[in-house]
Amino acid sequence: MSGQGEAPLVAVIATGGTIASRRGIDGVSTPSLSGEDLLALVPQISARLKPVDLMAKDSSSLTLADMQRISDAVGVELGDPTVAGVVVLHGTDAMEESSLLVHLQHAITKPVVFTGAQFTADHPDADGPSNLARAIEIALDQTNAERGVLLSFGGRCLPAWGLYKLSADSADAFRSARPVAPAATLNLAAPVAGLRVDIVAIYPGCDVAHIEASLQAGADGIVLAALGSGNANPGIAVAVKRCAERRVPVVVSSRVPEGLLVASYGGGGGGHDLVAAGAVHSSTLRPGQARILLAALLANKSPAETIVSAFGESLSH
Repeated sequence: MSGQGEAPLVAVIATGGTIASRRGIDGVSTPSLSGEDLLALVPQISARLKPVDLMAKDSSSLTLADMQRISDAVGVELGDPTVAGVVVLHGTDAMEESSLLVHLQHAITKPVVFTGAQFTADHPDADGPSNLARAIEIALDQTNAERGVLLSFGGRCLPAWGLYKLSADSADAFRSARPVAPAATLNLAAPVAGLRVDIVAIYPGCDVAHIEASLQAGADGIVLAALGSGNANPGIAVAVKRCAERRVPVVVSSRVPEGLLVASYGGGGGGHDLVAAGAVHSSTLRPGQARILLAALLANKSPAETIVSAFGESLSH
């Protein structure tokens, strides 16, 4: 993929985030470092590095359109025969969403690795340089292409599927709800920009107001951040049935970060009842990633049976 005797080329796509941030005199952190600035901080490695400055945003402000731009940029580098691997520098707040979108939209023919930082570049314990150096090493190992999109962070290497942020203040910030990606390639290449998929929080005593608001706002789909293994109450089950009648798919996930989610509870609003009312149960993906998968499925005009299968994919692992 590179000339004989030439070090392999790794594309490093910069999108902003804490890894590219410094604190101003007001104490506020904002992305201010370019991809070239960040590469200059990396210890010497046996690779050529190609900086790609795509955007400079805090990931908390990313839209689906922004995430699509990131996915498209990865696609360009995957199609470049001179590039051996791709690293994406990204904010931690939405790392799990963007990395999953890339995983869903592309055939991963070479390593694709997301990374970032918990501490700004000018912090005394800055973790960005070491995370970036490790991500580049992973991107140089061609066997990692078989694992789909990966995250390298805090000394861990995790698959994008099932990824979630565990800590707001630790350098070891991420875990996976299910550390095996689905065997099947979903190949959901259609762009998600322009879709509206809302996440509605479920809590003891909640009513249907937020679901109704999402319907009135024209949501294309809704994800419930439910309780336990995916439970709510009888009123929510009635609202789910109303969404089904309007052909607005509802996916049930959970606010619980770990464990396989099983729709086994009744009582009028348990996971079993929500599925009976027309909802799709997410066995692995938590709300943020469930939103991305649902958006990708809707963008590709996937039939109902494909949506159910995609969210239950990890049950076989």
